[in-house]
Amino acid sequence: MAEPKTRPTGASVEDFLDRVGDPRRQAEAREVCALMTAVTGQEPEMWGESIVGFGRHTYATSRGPSLEWPPVGFSPRKANLTIYLLNGFEPYPDLLQALGPHSIGRACLYLRRLDAVDRSVLRELVGRSYRDTISSAAAAAARSDGTTADAAADS
Repeated sequence: MAEPKTRPTGASVEDFLDRVGDPRRQAEAREVCALMTAVTGQEPEMWGESIVGFGRHTYATSRGPSLEWPPVGFSPRKANLTIYLLNGFEPYPDLLQALGPHSIGRACLYLRRLDAVDRSVLRELVGRSYRDTISSAAAAAARSDGTTADAAADS
């Protein structure tokens, strides 16, 4: 099986953000980058050529091999500011309803304009998704090594 194309690159996030052509989209990207840094406590990292991710999480795919992916991230695309939440949106209908105009894919939240959404709701959505992804990883690790989920989460 081929290696995934989207992996950490070591490229500069700051340089990437500097190259976002549309001034409004660049400002939005910088704001979301600061929000995700604050909420996750992780430094931003380039994944592939256009995704800024926060943290690393290994998860099993339905097709077999495990993959590494950031629990949360974003990409300042031309049509939308895309927010990536690894665990999807099913657990957060209340937050999606309160967020403001958006559309979603399986693990992608598409925002046409950041100024049209409630930033505090976006912050809560990103924070809950990040914590839920990390805590589910800790619980899975605990099950595989015989420790309790609480002990794994405390490590």
